[in-house]
Amino acid sequence: MGRRKIEIEMVTDSSTRQVTFSKRRTGLFKKANELAILCAVQIAIIVFSPGGKPFSFGHPNVESIVHRFRNQEQTPDEGTSKDAESHDKSMTDDNLNQRLLDLLKRLNAEEKRGETLEKVVKAKRAAKGQPPVDQLGLPELRVLKSSLEDLREKLQDRIKDMEAISSLLLLAEHQPML
Repeated sequence: MGRRKIEIEMVTDSSTRQVTFSKRRTGLFKKANELAILCAVQIAIIVFSPGGKPFSFGHPNVESIVHRFRNQEQTPDEGTSKDAESHDKSMTDDNLNQRLLDLLKRLNAEEKRGETLEKVVKAKRAAKGQPPVDQLGLPELRVLKSSLEDLREKLQDRIKDMEAISSLLLLAEHQPML
């Protein structure tokens, strides 16, 4: 049995609605990624689940797209001089340089944190009498792989939540007060 056309209307059963949302969200994000790759476009999507949980997708990332969108709404005056434009460009370059420096500092801090965590893990494994990872057998490695994959999924979900929240905060900051 092939695909059949369904009538577009709200799904009444809440559990079915949640499943439909999850599948459609995945498909939507996949299509958005394909569009970004094939057409070399920047794209951002923010959706809320029926339970109110935010999900986002962005290429290259949601924050940069939202920031670009917000800055486009503020059109510069048409009478700007070349001096003002070059000043704006140098300010942008300075901002980018500062952001790069901040990111490099964060990267170094995370690398140091990773090294510290590796030492802690090795110490805990040694304290428990567990062998190092390179000395584990196939069954133990499979269990470890499974737990790491679960952790990776949880981290990816958390990252998506944080991206959506930060996007919403960016949008909220720029909303005019009523």
